[in-house]
Amino acid sequence: MNAQATPSDTLDVQRVRADFPLLARTVHGKPLVYFDNANTSQKPRQVIEAVDRHYREHNANVSRAVHLLGEEATAAYEGARDALARFIHAPSRNELVLTSGTTQSANLVAYSFALPRLKPGDAILTTTMEHHANIVPWQIVAARAGATVKAAPITESGELIVEKFVELLTPEVKLACVGHVSNVLGTVNPVRELAKECRRRGIPLFVDGSQAVPHRPVDVQALGCDFYALTGHKMLAPTGTGALWARKEHLDAMPPFFGGGEMIREVKFSGTSFAEPPHRFEAGTPNIAGFAGVSAAIDYYEALGFDAVRAHERALLDHATARLREIPGLRIFGEAKEKEPVISFLVEGAQATDLATLLDIEGVAVRSGHHCAHPLMQFYGVAATLRASLAFYNTHEEVDAFVAALLKARALLR
Repeated sequence: MNAQATPSDTLDVQRVRADFPLLARTVHGKPLVYFDNANTSQKPRQVIEAVDRHYREHNANVSRAVHLLGEEATAAYEGARDALARFIHAPSRNELVLTSGTTQSANLVAYSFALPRLKPGDAILTTTMEHHANIVPWQIVAARAGATVKAAPITESGELIVEKFVELLTPEVKLACVGHVSNVLGTVNPVRELAKECRRRGIPLFVDGSQAVPHRPVDVQALGCDFYALTGHKMLAPTGTGALWARKEHLDAMPPFFGGGEMIREVKFSGTSFAEPPHRFEAGTPNIAGFAGVSAAIDYYEALGFDAVRAHERALLDHATARLREIPGLRIFGEAKEKEPVISFLVEGAQATDLATLLDIEGVAVRSGHHCAHPLMQFYGVAATLRASLAFYNTHEEVDAFVAALLKARALLR
């Protein structure tokens, strides 16, 4: 696909698929059907070429050299910050901290923002449907401070009970945390409404946007949250890339989390002064080539246009859901009114891992397990589920091949 193409409301899926080399391979002699996109997305050639070009033509460290290669590497790295700020409509590029992904972003907020503010008796609020990255960092710092972590409940259909979340925004809550989109259920949470309720009470809101940014336009200013984290490898970019957006007043008040090179103003044995945000939080050599890929990934999304992406993915989700409902004994977890193309399910009488293994033999890649969401599995009373997660480069024919493979696997296990 030409990265300069004009976005439209329709997607030429076969043309798009030609940009993704891995989609053309076979697995166990069968055409690959890749339905593990919530785990990591495939990469278009434009991203692969951007990474390759960096190492072939521009490889140097950032911010440490006046020679041309160093200037080019720095331009690529800082260009990714500009692209990400544009992509999520951040008010300023200086509010974007480049990280290795949402996990590092959450830990940065946990240690640099939450921990200094927590005291015994305080609390952090999250929800039952969260990924472990939006639970465990808060538990660690809460334990250090003598605080607690509490979770807002969800319905059987996988929707957050908003009124219960709001009820739990009590004075001892010093930070609230929510996933924009559930990685297990696909549920889209009403972040704007939650942020409004948090603001009324002076409680900052952290949003895990890992599963949102690959599927929908994000505007952090319109959402009204305080922190927004994203992961590059789920949105066409290389692994080891991501970002944290935070309001300037928070970043200005946060001490460094990592110490080392490039996050300082001046180092003396009598004391060190630190750089201004965001560089204060970017110690060490970053994944420069990876962030060159981030810029290319954002260019790709912007060329497609999210209207086209969302329309195609919605059609895929509807088709896949309808086909799966035809299978006797299949239970879908999470049927929220608003959801992204993620379907978690179990088939009566079959273990999730066994089904996933048999599907792999048929060339179909899905996820099985707890999906880094133990509390959610406990809520539904299961140890694991199968998860089929779709992307704009998937097709209706692949959905049908997946269902046929699932029916074959189910028959073998009966």
